[in-house]
Amino acid sequence: MAASELYTKFARVWIPDPEEVWKSAELLKDYKPGDKVLLLHLEEGKDLEYHLDPKTKELPHLRNPDILVGENDLTALSYLHEPAVLHNLRVRFIDSKLIYTYCGIVLVAINPYEQLPIYGEDIINAYSGQNMGDMDPHIFAVAEEAYKQMARDERNQSIIVSGESGAGKTVSAKYAMRYFATVSGSASEANVEEKVLASNPIMESIGNAKTTRNDNSSRFGKYIEIGFDKRYRIIGANMRTYLLEKSRVVFQAEEERNYHIFYQLCASAKLPEFKMLRLGNADNFNYTKQGGSPVIEGVDDAKEMAHTRQACTLLGISESHQMGIFRILAGILHLGNVGFTSRDADSCTIPPKHEPLCIFCDLMGVDYEEMCHWLCHRKLATATETYIKPISKLQATNARDALAKHIYAKLFNWIVDNVNQALHSAVKQHSFIGVLDIYGFETFEINSFEQFCINYANEKLQQQFNMHVFKLEQEEYMKEQIPWTLIDFYDNQPCINLIESKLGILDLLDEECKMPKGTDDTWAQKLYNTHLNKCALFEKPRLSNKAFIIQHFADKVEYQCEGFLEKNKDTVFEEQIKVLKSSKFKMLPELFQDDEKAISPTSATSSGRTPLTRTPAKPTKGRPGQMAKEHKKTVGHQFRNSLHLLMETLNATTPHYVRCIKPNDFKFPFTFDEKRAVQQLRACGVLETIRISAAGFPSRWTYQEFFSRYRVLMKQKDVLSDRKQTCKNVLEKLILDKDKYQFGKTKIFFRAGQVAYLEKLRADKLRAACIRIQKTIRGWLLRKKYLRMRKAAITMQRYVRGYQARCYAKFLRRTKAATIIQKYWRMYVVRRRYKIRRAATIVLQSYLRGFLARNRYRKILREHKAVIIQKRVRGWLARTHYKRSMHAIIYLQCCFRRMMAKRELKKLKIEARSVERYKKLHIGMENKIMQLQRKVDEQNKDYKCLVEKLTNLEGIYNSETEKLRSDLERLQLSEEEAKVATGRVLSLQEEIAKLRKDLEQTRSEKKCIEEHADRYKQETEQLVSNLKEENTLLKQEKEALNHRIVQQAKEMTETMEKKLVEETKQLELDLNDERLRYQNLLNEFSRLEERYDDLKEEMTLMVHVPKPGHKRTDSTHSSNESEYIFSSEIAEMEDIPSRTEEPSEKKVPLDMSLFLKLQKRVTELEQEKQVMQDELDRKEEQVLRSKAKEEERPQIRGAELEYESLKRQELESENKKLKNELNELRKALSEKSAPEVTAPGAPAYRVLMEQLTSVSEELDVRKEEVLILRSQLVSQKEAIQPKDDKNTMTDSTILLEDVQKMKDKGEIAQAYIGLKETNRLLESQLQSQKRSHENEAEALRGEIQSLKEENNRQQQLLAQNLQLPPEARIEASLQHEITRLTNENLYFEELYADDPKKYQSYRISLYKRMIDLMEQLEKQDKTVRKLKKQLKVFAKKIGELEVGQMENISPGQIIDEPIRPVNIPRKEKDFQGMLEYKKEDEQKLVKNLILELKPRGVAVNLIPGLPAYILFMCVRHADYLNDDQKVRSLLTSTINSIKKVLKKRGDDFETVSFWLSNTCRFLHCLKQYSGEEGFMKHNTSRQNEHCLTNFDLAEYRQVLSDLAIQIYQQLVRVLENILQPMIVSGMLEHETIQGVSGVKPTGLRKRTSSIADEGTYTLDSILRQLNSFHSVMCQHGMDPELIKQVVKQMFYIIGAITLNNLLLRKDMCSWSKGMQIRYNVSQLEEWLRDKNLMNSGAKETLEPLIQAAQLLQVKKKTDDDAEAICSMCNALTTAQIVKVLNLYTPVNEFEERVSVSFIRTIQMRLRDRKDSPQLLMDAKHIFPVTFPFNPSSLALETIQIPASLGLGFISRV
Repeated sequence: MAASELYTKFARVWIPDPEEVWKSAELLKDYKPGDKVLLLHLEEGKDLEYHLDPKTKELPHLRNPDILVGENDLTALSYLHEPAVLHNLRVRFIDSKLIYTYCGIVLVAINPYEQLPIYGEDIINAYSGQNMGDMDPHIFAVAEEAYKQMARDERNQSIIVSGESGAGKTVSAKYAMRYFATVSGSASEANVEEKVLASNPIMESIGNAKTTRNDNSSRFGKYIEIGFDKRYRIIGANMRTYLLEKSRVVFQAEEERNYHIFYQLCASAKLPEFKMLRLGNADNFNYTKQGGSPVIEGVDDAKEMAHTRQACTLLGISESHQMGIFRILAGILHLGNVGFTSRDADSCTIPPKHEPLCIFCDLMGVDYEEMCHWLCHRKLATATETYIKPISKLQATNARDALAKHIYAKLFNWIVDNVNQALHSAVKQHSFIGVLDIYGFETFEINSFEQFCINYANEKLQQQFNMHVFKLEQEEYMKEQIPWTLIDFYDNQPCINLIESKLGILDLLDEECKMPKGTDDTWAQKLYNTHLNKCALFEKPRLSNKAFIIQHFADKVEYQCEGFLEKNKDTVFEEQIKVLKSSKFKMLPELFQDDEKAISPTSATSSGRTPLTRTPAKPTKGRPGQMAKEHKKTVGHQFRNSLHLLMETLNATTPHYVRCIKPNDFKFPFTFDEKRAVQQLRACGVLETIRISAAGFPSRWTYQEFFSRYRVLMKQKDVLSDRKQTCKNVLEKLILDKDKYQFGKTKIFFRAGQVAYLEKLRADKLRAACIRIQKTIRGWLLRKKYLRMRKAAITMQRYVRGYQARCYAKFLRRTKAATIIQKYWRMYVVRRRYKIRRAATIVLQSYLRGFLARNRYRKILREHKAVIIQKRVRGWLARTHYKRSMHAIIYLQCCFRRMMAKRELKKLKIEARSVERYKKLHIGMENKIMQLQRKVDEQNKDYKCLVEKLTNLEGIYNSETEKLRSDLERLQLSEEEAKVATGRVLSLQEEIAKLRKDLEQTRSEKKCIEEHADRYKQETEQLVSNLKEENTLLKQEKEALNHRIVQQAKEMTETMEKKLVEETKQLELDLNDERLRYQNLLNEFSRLEERYDDLKEEMTLMVHVPKPGHKRTDSTHSSNESEYIFSSEIAEMEDIPSRTEEPSEKKVPLDMSLFLKLQKRVTELEQEKQVMQDELDRKEEQVLRSKAKEEERPQIRGAELEYESLKRQELESENKKLKNELNELRKALSEKSAPEVTAPGAPAYRVLMEQLTSVSEELDVRKEEVLILRSQLVSQKEAIQPKDDKNTMTDSTILLEDVQKMKDKGEIAQAYIGLKETNRLLESQLQSQKRSHENEAEALRGEIQSLKEENNRQQQLLAQNLQLPPEARIEASLQHEITRLTNENLYFEELYADDPKKYQSYRISLYKRMIDLMEQLEKQDKTVRKLKKQLKVFAKKIGELEVGQMENISPGQIIDEPIRPVNIPRKEKDFQGMLEYKKEDEQKLVKNLILELKPRGVAVNLIPGLPAYILFMCVRHADYLNDDQKVRSLLTSTINSIKKVLKKRGDDFETVSFWLSNTCRFLHCLKQYSGEEGFMKHNTSRQNEHCLTNFDLAEYRQVLSDLAIQIYQQLVRVLENILQPMIVSGMLEHETIQGVSGVKPTGLRKRTSSIADEGTYTLDSILRQLNSFHSVMCQHGMDPELIKQVVKQMFYIIGAITLNNLLLRKDMCSWSKGMQIRYNVSQLEEWLRDKNLMNSGAKETLEPLIQAAQLLQVKKKTDDDAEAICSMCNALTTAQIVKVLNLYTPVNEFEERVSVSFIRTIQMRLRDRKDSPQLLMDAKHIFPVTFPFNPSSLALETIQIPASLGLGFISRV
């Protein structure tokens, strides 16, 4: 496709811009060939007409698709040009905060001016062992690549770090060296890697200074060679330095400083050891105050001085030498303060006793007068004489400065030499990695000799870089078999020739320096005459005759000639040097003693010593007789030689390039200045790399990657099985121009822009597919919406119409109802009106009639009342008079009583006011209340009595009054008649007056009493109410207080509970931390112990030199391992015959436990045979009894009876035969022969096995015969009939006798006829018997078949039961018998369901049979116990035979000797669960049980933990014997042997798992049988009897616990080593869900493919490995809790490594990868569920990984999204969240990048979160392990020792 076709509407391009360098724009219309103007739309919203260059007609650069922006490798960009590179770097640096980017083979590092957490040891571990393309760009990735290539290719490597001052060169080189030191380690204990790193602060202090661009700028170049041995461990280092900026010692520009060491000395001047230096503030010295900036912000020079001294000490520079260095440096500072005074124009002097010079001479140990003289004079030598000439003040000042520079340069040399001596190793160097930290291309307003040398060095390095890049490109093309066409690239050889060739700039400069009157002007004229107009790269400025211009590869640079000659000569007066050489200070002459020998350029360029392995470049040829002294050589000459040597070194190594970029000149963090960046990119060669790549085929894809990415552009018919052919076919259709791509062997090569075109096609295809999907989905949604709306409309219509119909019906009903209501309402209104009128009429009538009646009634009543009124008035007048009198009397009484009451009240008030009364009242308040209540009650009673009395008195008074009235009336009537009785009337009146008086008095008293009672009652009620109120208040206060107390108690309880929970958690954390620290200490202790053992073995090997011909083993193996290997080889050779015999003997049991089971089976079969024989006898007796009861019958045929008796005899003989064989077996076993007799394959053993086999077969046969006999007896019983056929059943003997007696022929004939008839009868009987016999035989065959099946089932159950412990075996057999009887019972119930009598008889027989079975069971138990005792005796006897006669009897004697019978005493003895062994057999026990036991072989078939049980049973026996030495020796040997095994086979998972399981089981046994109550809870009584009795092994339990911790940690390391290669590939790289994530262009650094090849790991690989681990641990019987801890650790390792790689790989941070990770995690969780390990805590360790995957998939736009992310990602740190968001990369164009503002929002929300600033998880972290107590239910006395362990020398007790 033509490039112009890509310039379509909406295509984005880059146009030049004076401010931003390049600006992005968008085409508004398609470009057509011939157009001179492009219509563009800028990003800021403006439209622009861009005019094309009329000459070149070059179109603007196209912009890469957004999906390619931010790539790790710039070569992955489709369009490779300057704006694309600049934009990619800016996006990565500003938006993603990524400072490293690949550009092909170059690592571009941008200085962030900020400390970043990406250089920790965790990051180093993450990059270690990784492919360069698999991880994000990093200086550690370059270092790892160099280290890996050194080891793989056996070739030395170089890392070339270049860049401007302040770009971060020194820091990058420092981190590279730190990586090598961390990854490789040192080959000795001398900590060489620490020394290599310690050289940095020394070199920085003497070689770095503050400049306007950098606070820690290196003012020299250095090349450090880090040496490695054959195992690629650091053994030493060597440093070479170049072009020290000596002028800085005497001059500094504004805002700059001298070298750091001077300011460090001044800052530490107050230290006691520095008082002799007589230093002060830096402002007091001329050499440190010129820049005016003596302090660097954030740097403490005193602390830096301490670090420098510490580094010197570490590198072996003694204190005396350090003080010497500081004396010389202080002398230089004082020398700078020496002042001169002019005598005249040509001479000067120094003031007498000049203090600075005095101090300088004292410090240097030189004569004051001599130094003063030669500072002001110089010696001139001619051919005939020498004379001394004074010099001017200016010359003296220059000479002083030259001397100071020379001394500093020599001191710099000396320090470098000492550093190299400290880093030098006596071990031969196998290879090295060089780190070159050198200045980049420089151009300033005024460029002098230093810039010329720097740019010359950069020209040489650029030439080497171009050649290397060109070479790599060529190799890549040749490898892929693509036609190689020469690419035109910039070759700077002409520029180099201009500088260094004959009559070049340096040559002319050296020649001019040799001229007596040579000046800068004459040298400039020579340059013009030689090169101007002859070399295109050399120019002359228009306005200057003292400058020249050179066209360098980066830019044109104008150099000022002034000072070139002086700096090239570097003149120092020899007389001053001689004065210094004569110094009494020993160290000072050392600096100048190698002047004539040294070829090092350090005197001018301050390099270190030349390595011993290298030869210096040949010096330039001089004239005959010329002095070869170093200080006579020019600086340019020395620099050229050292540069040639450097280039030779670099050309002999594989280079790796790091280009450091300075983003801005103001040191602002993460601020990108495009102009400055472009300048440096052009200068450092990055753009040249891009140009070379772009000139060929820059984009390269493998066929599989291309197919995976662009599968969407293919049709189904295009996809073939051959991926290569498929890609070819597709590309031919997509790109018509075949020159735009090439097919290699494994890759497709594309021209620049073609990948963008393919991406455009892919995006268009996906966009069209998306549009189609959207169209279909939107149509479906709209149809669905329409159908839903239609359905809703119909429903609404239905409901509306129904509503309207209902409303109309309702209206009709209402109309009808209204009519009816109106009818009834009108009727009701009329009726009500009528009723109202009628009622009103009646009311009027009633009122009228009532009114008339009332008037009449009132008249009558008025008359009646008038009479009454008259009567009342008259009475009232009389009463009024009486009342008036009575009122007056009562008033007087009241006044008197009131007066008395007031007095009483006053007295009471006084008493009430008194405090004591108040107290008394309150003291007995409750008593008073009760008394008052009682008093009130009493008064109420009195009151009631008084009322009754008053009532009586009133009654009396009324009666008397009535009586008096009657008397009065009678008297009044008879007053006239009784005038005579007037006196009597008066007396009566007096009495009446008295009575009235008494009555009034009584009333008044009653009233007073009532008032007093009311008042008292009110007071009492008031008092009671007050008390009740107080009581209520008190109760309320009490309730409030109680509530408050309860609330406070509740709050305190909750607070205490919270505190308790927090303290518990804190204690648990502290405990875990303490446990972790302890286990780490154990780990460190074990490591040191192993190191000690290795050193011990190395010492042994050094002392005992191996003999010639002895084969050396690997140094990592110990001598014990060699012994083990040798012994194991012998054992394997010995095992060969037994292994060959193993297949034939697989069917034969090989251990004593099986022998016991077979013996038991024989006994059971014998008993079964006996039972059957008894049953047969019983049946025979029944037959005989039935015969006796019946009529007499002839005897059964003699032949059949004889047959039955023969059978019985045969059975008896077989029984005797079995007994004899058993006796023979006992004799064979009791015979005193060698132990091989009872060994598998021995004669006696074979006899035993043959007999057992034959016995079992014979028993089966006899069993069948017994069944046949029983059936025959039954058939005979049925066949006998009570017929008269006695004569036919004659005996054969009688017939024979009769035949002998018959002598006559007639008798013979008669006999013959009779025999015929008899034969007929017999034949008929035989036929009937035959038929019945055949029927019975058929039935018996079925019964035999069922019995066989039953027998097979019984044998299977028996085999299963024999594998169970005894208690479970008995229980299983009983359960089986019950099941069988139940089945039989059910069967017979169904059979006899119709006949109850038969069923009842069957039940009776069943009960009898059960009784018989119980009896048989008792007999069987007795027999089993008896046989067990006998077999125990046999086993003990066999052990004694093995121990006693192992060495006395040869194998031949064993075979030939007859087996003699021996009587074996039978003792009843129970095993005590102990094993006895002899002291001398301890090593054999440890060897067989621990050292030579292989988990994959014999140990797999053992009981889990059997070695631990055996060891504990041996410990029990030693405890039983009270032999403390034996216990201690056994336990120590066991622990040491386990350590040896783990040291030899520590990388084998099965071995480590096996011994971890056994160590834990041994530890549990020591606890379980320790006798401590806490461990005996779950023991049986028998197990408690087995507890240790004499020794407390608590200390050994702790040792075993520590050993178990070490084994666990080793197991975790083995797990990690096995899993680590699988995790990244299986969890991240492999596409578990195919097709979800597309492959993006990767550039030169190819990543590991995500497509599963044969060698790649997948998630299934991890799951299979986890299954393998789990099955091995379960097989070894590891505790379930321990398995959970191991699984938790495994999952933590998986999660941590996966997350760490995710955080370091930008290509993995995408939405689709998040889906892949979540699917993989779900598979791991499913595995946990399958293994029932969800409660192990393993899932929680994956939580950070799960949240990171969720973070990749959630929306990342709004504030709500930010809030959701902050709440969701609680297991991730802030640094991890921000890192994932920064790394998030869209895989498709439809995804969007995370905006910077959103990331800042996240940071703001998380700023208060307190979490670790560490970016990566600690993948090496091991959770503290615990070993919960897990007692064993296995009884020790039941444990059998297999013969395969070879422990025949131990015996059970």
